[in-house]
Amino acid sequence: MSHPDHRMNLRPLETPTGVSAVAGPHDIGASPGDKKSKSKSTRGKKKSMFETYMSKEDVSEGLKRGTLIQGILRINPKKFHEAFIPSPDGDRDIFIDGVVARNRALNGDLVVVKLLPEEQWKVVKPESNDKETEGTCESDLPEELCGHHLPQQSLKSCNDSPDVIIEAQFDGSDSEDGHGITQNVLVDGVKKLSVYVSEKGKEDGDVPVTKDETVCISQDARALPEKSLQRSAKVVYILEKKHSRAATGFLKLLADKNSELFRKYALFSPSDHRVPRIYVPLKDCPHDFVARPKDYANTLFICRIVDWKEDCNFALGQLAKSLGQAGEIEPETEGILTEYGVDFTDFSSEVLECLPQGLPWTIPPEEFSKRRDLRKDCIFTIDPSTARDLDDALSCKPLADGNFEVGVHIADVSYFVPEGSDLDKVAAERATSVYLVQKVVPMLPRLLCEELCSLNPMSDKLTFSVIWTLTPGGKILDEWFGRTVIRSCTKLSYEHAQSMIESPTEKIPATELPPISPEHSSEEVHQAVLNLHGIAKRLRQQRFADGALRLDQLKLAFTLDHETGLPQGCHIYEYRDSNKLVEEFMLLANMAVAHKIHRAFPEQALLRRHPPPQTRMLNDLMEFCDQMGLPVDFSSAGALNKSLTQTFGDDKYSLARKEVLTNMCSRPMQMALYFCSGLLQDPAQFRHYALNVPLYTHFTSPIRRFADVLVHRLLAATLGYRERLDLAPDTLQKQADHCNDRRMASKRVQELSTGLFFAVLVKESGPLESEAMVMGVLNQAFDVLVLRYGVQKRIYCNALALRSHHFQKVGKKPELTLVWEPEDMEQEPTRQVITIFSLVEVVLRAEATALKYSAILKRPGTLGHLGPEKDEECDGDPEECDGDPED
Repeated sequence: MSHPDHRMNLRPLETPTGVSAVAGPHDIGASPGDKKSKSKSTRGKKKSMFETYMSKEDVSEGLKRGTLIQGILRINPKKFHEAFIPSPDGDRDIFIDGVVARNRALNGDLVVVKLLPEEQWKVVKPESNDKETEGTCESDLPEELCGHHLPQQSLKSCNDSPDVIIEAQFDGSDSEDGHGITQNVLVDGVKKLSVYVSEKGKEDGDVPVTKDETVCISQDARALPEKSLQRSAKVVYILEKKHSRAATGFLKLLADKNSELFRKYALFSPSDHRVPRIYVPLKDCPHDFVARPKDYANTLFICRIVDWKEDCNFALGQLAKSLGQAGEIEPETEGILTEYGVDFTDFSSEVLECLPQGLPWTIPPEEFSKRRDLRKDCIFTIDPSTARDLDDALSCKPLADGNFEVGVHIADVSYFVPEGSDLDKVAAERATSVYLVQKVVPMLPRLLCEELCSLNPMSDKLTFSVIWTLTPGGKILDEWFGRTVIRSCTKLSYEHAQSMIESPTEKIPATELPPISPEHSSEEVHQAVLNLHGIAKRLRQQRFADGALRLDQLKLAFTLDHETGLPQGCHIYEYRDSNKLVEEFMLLANMAVAHKIHRAFPEQALLRRHPPPQTRMLNDLMEFCDQMGLPVDFSSAGALNKSLTQTFGDDKYSLARKEVLTNMCSRPMQMALYFCSGLLQDPAQFRHYALNVPLYTHFTSPIRRFADVLVHRLLAATLGYRERLDLAPDTLQKQADHCNDRRMASKRVQELSTGLFFAVLVKESGPLESEAMVMGVLNQAFDVLVLRYGVQKRIYCNALALRSHHFQKVGKKPELTLVWEPEDMEQEPTRQVITIFSLVEVVLRAEATALKYSAILKRPGTLGHLGPEKDEECDGDPEECDGDPED
């Protein structure tokens, strides 16, 4: 049963921009820490669990001298006593062992650590490693490295990108994004789906995992000496509380009914085990909670940490809201958004007053004198059929000399967002739109996203354009930047553009096309698409010949029941030539704008860099591939791309093997980051590793990314449309950092949303059977990629009907031998050897809540047919992406 908020003394839940760690709830009296410490202490002094934080001055001095190190804290969601920060030199991560050493810092916080004496460093055994906690998450790869045109969510249908905490062996990192898999292929007549499902850090949380569990991960089988040391440290200061300090979870009574605490506090138990348990005042709880606690056993609450004292192992918090029943989509979604600090409130009246008030709005006559008028040109959008926020359009005009005039036209969002206005401030704070499976949380009000700025057909729109003269081979002969006015002649979907590409000589029937303005014919649009496709193919070939890398990433999308909102089925988003066409010209525009603004403002350009892979992890992976006899060249991004595009075998599982290997290769990859050019001294650091270009930025999606709005303003200043930006480089860098943080949070939320919907689908449609390929082997468990659904799961030996299991390493190859209990006592036990790339059969089945499902290995010899040739769970039309290559 759900309990309405009016029964509770709940304070309004605000979206945090920074969270105080000192102010407790008003008139709360002595904290639980006070009570506990007095009872434990013999001298009346507090017994502190945690160290007092160092002073700001000492921290600043220590960072300058190099005696202290700063970094983003990552807590392993499977082993929450383990945490890490990246090593500044790219070597093995620095280990932080236990809650005490973490000193009240939460996942994602920017912390300062002090190295412990060497005798306290972590011993890494030869057969063990920490890849589980050192690797990136799916969302840590830059979008430019993965599948670009991903399903963008409309209010009705599918979603952008699942950002999942990978709960395979690399689980420990909580950074930014992912890798991918391969193109759409058939396994046993079924489309494979690739998505990484997260269970909010709780996946398999009740399966005991020993602290010293030996981990031998496929991509991290190291050749180590007899033993190796990993630097260990303790947190001495929190520079920035990036974690929202909000968590979803459940209320419980304290265990000791006779204690003084029992009369004042309840215990809040977060769903995410990386967040501490929290004492909340009983006066915040529902009035009948103490009398009827079982009524609330399945009620999801949000709690905000307000203090965490040195002498208390639990934090102190305020109960903020009752969400509803756990496992239901809307309460869980609201919890996800709140935990990651996503502002999903309605836009205020002050913000809405910044928008044009007289509707319908028309372009003021004086704007035409300031812009190039392209309204007569054949310009069109290519987007998902359900897209509403159309921010990019294309044009391709043949020239007499055989070359082409190609234009990328981007919505001029900055025209409608005055600097310093309330609208500007809220957009800067939100920094990005957030795409969930069932809805979108927009960065800007819908009037802007879907009407004023959206490049809807047959209406005059303000744009910022990049126009090139290109040869048919994609060589740039000339380049022009400027503000323009366009009138899109039609809104093509990716399906429309794809059918044009696939039928180059046939006329597409008018009934199969969207309306086209009378000034242009379907033949003209068709020819423009074919010309763009031809140039894009050459641009793409050249890009990869020049050393670009792509780790393909397929995405899962859902068909939803329009009445209940529950998932009816799932399907993959297919990345086709029409997607690649748009991608190439968006990349070209972003690179062109990056060079333009950097030449004009070398100290003040907002750019996007992608650092090379982490050295130690890359070396480990190289060694592993060498031991496994895998022909992978890691010498450069281009060499790696070439290796991954080679076929690994020619049987039906070759693509599955490639998926596993691609997944391994994504582990050492780092995040792409926005930065201000004036704050990086070495231009080599500006480079974008995956694209293999010296300068890159984001210009093509200002409706849903604030970084693009800033880049538009810089470009306008470059072209003399406006005065130079009144932003010091360090101020611009702070905004860049905020965009990075919010982008990471939004991707996490997207992945968790997808994970939630897939888990609900398993509950509604399961159990689901599939073949799976082993990705990593541990001493008591192993990780698999479930081929039909593309999810990664860990399978624990203690959940199987085994007589025994044995782990060993054959050379550097981890191997787990399972001895199954015979079903018939007269039979001999069945032995099954699990190694990387092994094929196994698994069953996904729901557990107690819709958020949790597990994978169980089927007993060998019971394989048989995997189900219908057509996957019943996968139906519906694939949702297209929204035209921006990076998302």
